[in-house]
Amino acid sequence: MSYKFLGFICLLVFNLFSVAKRPNIVFILADDLGYGDIKAFGGEKSKVPTPHFDQLCRDGMKFTNAHVTNSVCVPSRTSIMTGRYAFRFKKGEQGAPWGFIGLQFPTTQHTLGDMFQSGGYRTGYVGKWHLGTRMTRKDGKTQGPANTDFTKPIQIGPTDYGFDECFFLPGSLDMFPYAYIRGKKWQGSVTAQKGWSAFNRVGPAAEDFLDTEVLSTFCDEAGKFISSSSKKKDPFFLFVALTAPHTPSSPEAEFEGKSGMGVYGDFVMNTDACIGRVREHLRKAGIDNNTMVIVSSDHGPGHYSGRQRKAIPHQMKEMEKEGHFSRGQWRGYKFSSYEGGLRVPLGVVWPGVVEPGSQNDSMVGLNDLMATCADIAGVELKDNQAPDSISFLPYLRNQEILVRNHMIAHGTRADAYYEGNWKLILGPGSGSSGSHFTEPKSEDAWKQVIQKFGRKPKNHAELEHPSFIQLYDLAADPGEKNNLASIHFERAKKMIDRYKKIVANGRSTRGPKLSNGREIKIFRPPGFIWKK
Repeated sequence: MSYKFLGFICLLVFNLFSVAKRPNIVFILADDLGYGDIKAFGGEKSKVPTPHFDQLCRDGMKFTNAHVTNSVCVPSRTSIMTGRYAFRFKKGEQGAPWGFIGLQFPTTQHTLGDMFQSGGYRTGYVGKWHLGTRMTRKDGKTQGPANTDFTKPIQIGPTDYGFDECFFLPGSLDMFPYAYIRGKKWQGSVTAQKGWSAFNRVGPAAEDFLDTEVLSTFCDEAGKFISSSSKKKDPFFLFVALTAPHTPSSPEAEFEGKSGMGVYGDFVMNTDACIGRVREHLRKAGIDNNTMVIVSSDHGPGHYSGRQRKAIPHQMKEMEKEGHFSRGQWRGYKFSSYEGGLRVPLGVVWPGVVEPGSQNDSMVGLNDLMATCADIAGVELKDNQAPDSISFLPYLRNQEILVRNHMIAHGTRADAYYEGNWKLILGPGSGSSGSHFTEPKSEDAWKQVIQKFGRKPKNHAELEHPSFIQLYDLAADPGEKNNLASIHFERAKKMIDRYKKIVANGRSTRGPKLSNGREIKIFRPPGFIWKK
């Protein structure tokens, strides 16, 4: 027996032992962190030091072809939490803007927390929630800044979705109310009115709440959960949802001026440091060797961030002139249907199982987290659970198996559908609109296409004409510059048909047909298209 073969057998036995023990799992999700913000992914296009994410990739596996289901946070997080495409859900409960949004899905919905609890895991949630709460109100009207009773516990939050413990913000760091909730109890006296840089959204806040202390607070809370969980017999799952580098750019004092790329770069460094802090908590607890750490982002970067604290449309282009591309080599930003809004950095460390320094270029989605973790936790999902989630555990074990060859993703104004290296966008332009659009703006692109087409389309069937769609070969054209819809229209048409089937089936995995919560149209043109 050769030493090489003996070594392989030993590694295999060790791997099986590690899997049998069922690892603790920590998932760190950054907010608006771009693919190119991380040196390990952006390479020469990344000028901000990110030593901790880079080290995580050296210690484990980096995925270069990871995507989110949406280029904006709430639906992206919905898909992560449920393993189901967000577009399948019916409209959530009514609520006021920002952190006052209502429940995005009912408490009966199966979630990551529920899945882990069913497998005997202790579960914790720390950070940005933004999946809706039901707050205690002073009247029976829609919850908002004026009628929420901050002296009383909220009625529904993360603990109703499978998390044993939670410490969270209802929304993003620039979305009031600016106050923490532990379990269901507001922390501090929520009697102040505060607002931060960027959009300066002033609203209810706790008297002692400071934007520059949020990241360190979340890291400390993650540490407390890790420390207490390490003393328990059962494994744990911890979801750490950071609020950065989403606006407002509010780095801690020790990171101010450190990146060379202004306050945004400093905030990226601060975000990266949180990865190191969480991993250090695991080391101090003596459980890092039996803990899998997964790190990613909820979507691409907002181009209104940059050197200045104020949100300024396309401000990121100034950093790009200096060599830092938050979007990496990809086209587009947050809100768009282009890769810059949908492709995200993803790194996984699992000592004894994931090969250090490895790389996977196969397509995966963050909606696959549910099925992957269920496999690891030894939980069998029911037919109606995580219907759009596929386990990429084989990739973590370095097995050469094709896990996923198609995926649906949404910009705010147009859908995208992937099959292998081919990407279909159902509509002209960037699939984004409003003041923070990626060029070309959706409405402008529709007007130009209609002018070339000679008239407005009569119905949705006519929208399948090559004039109204985009088709890209990402292997040959990662920048999405060459629209091949007319040249390869037969391929595009088959992709449209398969996309329709996935939508109609209520699932993209094998199993019985499920119902969607609403009527779904795969094209989403602006309203003026149908006006005479």
